[in-house]
Amino acid sequence: MWILMLEAGVALFLLVFIVWWTMFHGRPEQRKRPLREEKESEPPREP
Repeated sequence: MWILMLEAGVALFLLVFIVWWTMFHGRPEQRKRPLREEKESEPPREP
């Protein structure tokens, strides 16, 4: 019986972890630096 309770606990933990990871991972506010830094000395490119 304790094995079933342990398995249910692990499954619940994984569910909560996956939901938390997908909700809060990769938000723009959490990024330390921008993906691409713009250089001021470089003129804009023309197509």
